[in-house]
Amino acid sequence: MVQSTTEPQPMDAKRGLLFLYQMLLIRRFEEKAAEQYTKAKIRGFLHLYIGEEAVAVGVIQALREDDNLLCTYREHGHALARGIDPDSIMAEMYGKMQGCCRGRGGSMHLFDVANRFYGGNAIVSGHLPLAVGMALAAKKQKKTNLTCCFFGEGAAAEGTFHESLNLAAIWEVPVLFVCENNLYAMGTAIKYSHAVTELEKKGAAYGIESVAVDGMDLLAVIAAANIATAKVRSSGKPYLLVCNTYRFRAHSMFDAELYRDKKEVEEWKKRDPIPQFEQFLLQKQWITDEEIAAFESKIEKKIAIAVDFAEAGTWEPLNQLTKFVYSETGS
Repeated sequence: MVQSTTEPQPMDAKRGLLFLYQMLLIRRFEEKAAEQYTKAKIRGFLHLYIGEEAVAVGVIQALREDDNLLCTYREHGHALARGIDPDSIMAEMYGKMQGCCRGRGGSMHLFDVANRFYGGNAIVSGHLPLAVGMALAAKKQKKTNLTCCFFGEGAAAEGTFHESLNLAAIWEVPVLFVCENNLYAMGTAIKYSHAVTELEKKGAAYGIESVAVDGMDLLAVIAAANIATAKVRSSGKPYLLVCNTYRFRAHSMFDAELYRDKKEVEEWKKRDPIPQFEQFLLQKQWITDEEIAAFESKIEKKIAIAVDFAEAGTWEPLNQLTKFVYSETGS
């Protein structure tokens, strides 16, 4: 299930353990996905979320179960944090019918209506107008939910980013824009694609309250996300949250990663959000090293089950090839 309909709660031992479990689940799931890709079990494109776990977990904990959520094609972490079953995600990546999209979406197009998870969108910045539309619909229907839209800094260089922020501001719709700034839009460093690299300044141009936060610090993301969602709900207006983060892996499994120095990657790994948060929990005496090891063991088994589920899944029959392509009229 997704997060509760209640508002975000203060940090305590129970929530701290949940957040650590979620980040570890995302990390180990992504590592297993990479392994299965090298075995040709997963085909097509694969974009890993390793290194950015604090952003998805930190923001999504602030959402209610009736909030809408849209993401980019690097969305496995968001799907797991939102509560979508790892079995369903792995089966989808395998292309099996038991996947969340019957195997038709694959890695880049996870979708789950029950969790109000509307992609997995492969067109860079293409989902921002959809988010504005969903928020506008909620406003017209006098609903109290918000729409949360994750995107990368590459999307912030697209025209639809500016059009979407402009319309969201004019129409005063409840949408939380979350920019995951990992510094490289595929292989292009942000300094080459943005004249102004402080991306939070772009929201101010449209009168949208905007804040930047350290996306490698789970506690900082949680605090910023709680403030952001509270303001969107109380004002009904858009908000831009920029999470400055870093992906430890290449853009995709096809990426030779020739555009950044390996020393830079190693420096960023020193800020890995998972060990940072583990140290916080240890200092609070909310967890022990033995319990962390138990978490790892539990997650390893859960992911093994997901792989077995995907392996045992079935392929869609050829006679259903055009299903969902053409409308089906009743007799």
